[in-house]
Amino acid sequence: MNQIQPKKLLLSKWTATEIVSKQKHFIVTKLIDQPDPARPIELIEIEAVFSKAVRQIPWRDLCDETQWKRGWQ
Repeated sequence: MNQIQPKKLLLSKWTATEIVSKQKHFIVTKLIDQPDPARPIELIEIEAVFSKAVRQIPWRDLCDETQWKRGWQ
């Protein structure tokens, strides 16, 4: 997979390789800034497209091709 840059993740679409709570398709809705602006982004909020359920995950989890695929598939 290509290198992922956290600042470019906003509104990107992802497919979970394993269905989570009957959810497969997600969109990144928020980049969670650190209290110290000098520190890099570590967490993002993803929203399930169908249920609108929101959860926070480390953005680096998206680099794991066994968990996530880029785009909606």
